[in-house]
Amino acid sequence: MKKLILIAVFAIGATFVNETQAQSISENALGLRLGGGDGIGPEISYQRALGGQNNRLELDLGWRNHSRYDAFKLAGLYQWVWNIDGGFNWYAGLGGGVGSVDVHEDWRERYPNDGAFLFVAGDIGIEYNFDIPLLLSLDFRPEIGFNDYNVTNDLSPDIALGIRYQF
Repeated sequence: MKKLILIAVFAIGATFVNETQAQSISENALGLRLGGGDGIGPEISYQRALGGQNNRLELDLGWRNHSRYDAFKLAGLYQWVWNIDGGFNWYAGLGGGVGSVDVHEDWRERYPNDGAFLFVAGDIGIEYNFDIPLLLSLDFRPEIGFNDYNVTNDLSPDIALGIRYQF
């Protein structure tokens, strides 16, 4: 009797594992990541599935034209994706990027630091994959920047809403 119960538990467990791994991520997704970390603002976001598993690469390009400065930031992240239930997934990732801040001439006395910078980033979030080709996500991306000008030499938490078209 114990062997029969053990076999039944094993069979149900194996079925559950196959069910959770059956949910796969889209091959490509393109859209916007709407946040505001480091004052850069919204980003154009592209996700690409890697290796047929639930891993992907995310590339984000953000820019900002402001009355005091112009800036851009390019981020790249490797993400691991796990299914929660149905279309709900959660993900975590690591990566980094490069950017530049150009302070306008009339603001240089007050904000003397500008120039290029590098940063490392982590990422954790939740997403919902609709039956139509729409992916909504909410994520938290802490970034630590490095440069000689002290523009981004601190921790910058970034919370953003992602809206992407899947194809």
